[in-house]
Amino acid sequence: MRRAPHSAPCASRPGGRALHDHPLDALLRPRSIAIIGASDDPTRIGGRPLSYLKTRGFAGAILPVNPNRATVQGLPAFRDVASLPQAPDAAIIAIPGEGAIAAAESLAARGCKAAITFTAGFAEVGPEGAAMQERLVAAGRRHGMRIVGPNCLGLFNAPLGYFPIFSASVEQGWIPGVVGIASQSGAYGSHLFAAARARGIGVPVLVTTGNEADLHLADFIEWMAAADEVKVIAAYAEGIRDGARFVQALEAARLARKPVVMMKVGRSAVGEAAAQSHTASIAGDDRVLDAVLEEFGVHRARTTEELLDVCYVAQKRIYPVGNTLGVVTISGGAGVLIADAAEAAGLPMPEMPLDAQARLKALVPFSSPRNPVDCTAQAFNDMKVVGAFAESMATDGGYTSLIAFFTAWGDSPSMTPPLRAELKQVLDRHPDRLFLLSILASPERTREWEADGFLVMEDPTRAVVALSAMGRFGESFERLPRSGWEVGHLDLPAQAPDEAEAKRILAEAGVPSVPERACRSADEAVAAALEFGFPVVAKILSPDILHKNEIGGVLLNLADEGAVRDGFATLMARAAERAPDARIEGVLVAKQVRDAVEMAIGVVRDPVFGPVAMVGLGGVFIEVFRDVAFRRCPVDEDEALAMIRALRGFPLLDGARGRPKADVPALARALAALSRFGMQKRVLSAEVNPLMVLPEGQGALAADAVIELD
Repeated sequence: MRRAPHSAPCASRPGGRALHDHPLDALLRPRSIAIIGASDDPTRIGGRPLSYLKTRGFAGAILPVNPNRATVQGLPAFRDVASLPQAPDAAIIAIPGEGAIAAAESLAARGCKAAITFTAGFAEVGPEGAAMQERLVAAGRRHGMRIVGPNCLGLFNAPLGYFPIFSASVEQGWIPGVVGIASQSGAYGSHLFAAARARGIGVPVLVTTGNEADLHLADFIEWMAAADEVKVIAAYAEGIRDGARFVQALEAARLARKPVVMMKVGRSAVGEAAAQSHTASIAGDDRVLDAVLEEFGVHRARTTEELLDVCYVAQKRIYPVGNTLGVVTISGGAGVLIADAAEAAGLPMPEMPLDAQARLKALVPFSSPRNPVDCTAQAFNDMKVVGAFAESMATDGGYTSLIAFFTAWGDSPSMTPPLRAELKQVLDRHPDRLFLLSILASPERTREWEADGFLVMEDPTRAVVALSAMGRFGESFERLPRSGWEVGHLDLPAQAPDEAEAKRILAEAGVPSVPERACRSADEAVAAALEFGFPVVAKILSPDILHKNEIGGVLLNLADEGAVRDGFATLMARAAERAPDARIEGVLVAKQVRDAVEMAIGVVRDPVFGPVAMVGLGGVFIEVFRDVAFRRCPVDEDEALAMIRALRGFPLLDGARGRPKADVPALARALAALSRFGMQKRVLSAEVNPLMVLPEGQGALAADAVIELD
């Protein structure tokens, strides 16, 4: 519901519980705050937070520190930290350079628990500033003081009247609500707060993290997961530094049943040191982050508008498992638009039951009662008919999410009151449903609908995106935490193994390979081919040549002894000519597998999130189509199956166009086994490409493999 912004002082006492229930309570629910560099001018950076604390009614002690004034904005001022009458729980540092470091040292030694450092000129300006930043953090750590920033815009806990922030966005007040915002960008974080307020979304807590020299975004997501003030978490990030800490915070939010809506901007490739396999070349921070966010049920918003939409709907705190969408509309065109959006969002729209369709058809013969249910404008001749349509969708259709597209009818002076009365009865009978009106209405009329308990959006496509997110939140909340894993231990060679040795190691780890033999002469190659049966594949064997096709180092369909002898000679000659510095250990002869789907599976050590498993179409298609799925290691077989089914190319495995179904369970077993192998400390990356997935019940075999070791 939209509300007028509060401007009166808040009478709430700091802290709704004991101060130190959480390590960051001293920062976010303090009983006292010092302001180092407090200004008598309420428009200056050192003056704004003091003014806000006074006018918003902060009930704790406010301790201005300014050596040049006896009072600051009417409060007694203190010459320095040593002169303070008490050790503050929290402090603002709003003085530059070396003075900020000295202030941090003094505050920490005095017993201050946390400092919000507005001061810029640290790591963001270069190496010299980075060195200063390290000294700032060290000053706090010597005495256990945590630091927000530096280069930080501040934070607030509005219900406490606690506003240690210098953003002008808070001057227009705040409205009560449940959406907490944690942002690495101060300016954009305050922009999100102001945009939310304009949308009627209350933000009780905002935190901006600046340079994150000490406290990170994840620390505040985790605090919000435990905080009574916050029920929905919105986050803005430009980069994640501590993947393990971030994962811990997302899991805390998930277990607390608090949805996280995140904007993550910027893209970067995984560092070259990760590997030179196909897996590493297509992996990237952004794609891996997507997988991590999906794992914990986080909705990644593409735009500010989408973030606010999802937060707006999430305020209802209705997160249906098995979410379905029912649509009642007076426009067939709008129904088609919504159905398209629902399909794109993966939100099911099952048809109404046939008997319910017949009853609705009897009420309005011109209607189309399947789903979307087009009741036509004819229904508005009798508002009870509109109510009957909506009730049938909730009762007979059983939809957990409902959209009513009534366009300008929702703001008609003559039609809106009886329409509200009918729909309110339906909503009151089904308080567990998400009921959203797609209407054109004035702000005043919209507030009336929202006061009745309805959600209101003009754009039905945006509505579908937000409603679909609620179902994913619900399904995430129901998932059990990951259990412990036994990853085992394998003896690994000192150097990266060649292909034959890599496949032997992976077979021991649970990824079987095609029958093959390393051959050092043409006679050995012929003997191997006779044992396996023709045709065979011959490949140059070298630990230094990862992509053998690039030098013509793979020969297929060798159908007789002569072809094998000639092939052996050809491969040795090509290696000498095209890779003269490579170590050549012979030729690998393998049974040629037919009637298989070529897939690729791999693990790569992401610099932020650690080992990550990958599956995609095999051969060169992995780079051409980039149809891959990622997941943090290790994954079990159920998770591996979910990754496989998420591929656009999954129909190739599932019997598309009359093909035999592939042994998907065997592929899942191999992927799960490789993900466990990727947990070995020395494994930088491992890839099987192609993995030949045979028809159902016949298994999956590694035809090529690369392992890179630290």
